[in-house]
Amino acid sequence: MQVISGKLKKAQKGVFYGPEGIGKSTLATQLPSPIFIDTEGSTSNLEVDRLPKPSSWTMLLEQVEWVRKSGKYKSLIIDTVDWAERLAIDFVTSRSNKQSITNFGYGEGFIQLEEEFGKFLNKLSDLVEIGINVVLTAHAKITKFEQPDEMGAYDRYELKLGNKTTAKTAALAKEWADMVLFINYKTFSVAADAKGTKHKGQGGVRTVYATHHPAWDAKNRHGLPDEFPLDYAQIAHIFNSSTPAVPVTTTTSATSITPPPVETSPQPQSQTEPTQQPVQQQLAAQTSQQLDPNIPASLRDLMMQHQVTEKDIQIVVSQKGYYPMDTPITNYDSGFINGVLVGAWTQVHKMIQDFKANLPF
Repeated sequence: MQVISGKLKKAQKGVFYGPEGIGKSTLATQLPSPIFIDTEGSTSNLEVDRLPKPSSWTMLLEQVEWVRKSGKYKSLIIDTVDWAERLAIDFVTSRSNKQSITNFGYGEGFIQLEEEFGKFLNKLSDLVEIGINVVLTAHAKITKFEQPDEMGAYDRYELKLGNKTTAKTAALAKEWADMVLFINYKTFSVAADAKGTKHKGQGGVRTVYATHHPAWDAKNRHGLPDEFPLDYAQIAHIFNSSTPAVPVTTTTSATSITPPPVETSPQPQSQTEPTQQPVQQQLAAQTSQQLDPNIPASLRDLMMQHQVTEKDIQIVVSQKGYYPMDTPITNYDSGFINGVLVGAWTQVHKMIQDFKANLPF
């Protein structure tokens, strides 16, 4: 057996969470060569590379896969993971034609959510294995907490994941991460009014907490101090010493997600490369113009990415006997669109590809 001693240089898995507007996203922009998947559309004022806001859980998973294969970035930021969880909940409920995740019997909805979220974290771990840092940003919530071996209860900050006690998404995210950093305004003192009845906190320096405390969740495996100012320099050595990202060899096709523009120095290219990207962009633009704008965004975005027309969808749907060939997609039941077409998009797209491959020339 081979014995491996000492520390290993590897990409990092992190969670940055705190109140809204505290600076989580801004901190993440300083990671090496980052790209954002902006699930809530909050990075519009940041100078960053980003993928389009995902309108479905399927689209989010495809974006993660594109980052894995591209080899162009050293860090991926999911901003925020609590909004990503909403997409997962919509996916689970639509797939089973339920109105709410609480409509499942015996907590089955939360079990399925946990499974989907676990698969999502596994896909993110695949990025880490090839040298891409992954950071999940999240909002914080205050919950009432009571330890089983002590009297009384107290408030504490936690990840804003899994609003129900039966949900395990917050626990999964914390277990998955190498570091969980809680960011908040530090209160230096509490002042009372003249009557001594009303109290107000004073101070407000943005502070990062890196170790567990009864009042918040936090951890790290890098010997960071218990607390330090919100400054990337405090953690830069952890992310900057990671192994470089290794591009995944894959065959480029017209169905891949069109990458965002990246500023790079001019490099010599082959004769076929200069025209390949504009062709993909042109096909995506043509598909966008041809699609009915009333098609639900969750399906429409996937059709645009894969250059799938409304007729392509109508053909495979009619072949399976769901709807007649001439039925517009806008007349499809919303449960069918989200639960079948979007929820099983990989199989639907393969059926379309197989159908086109068998067309006579």
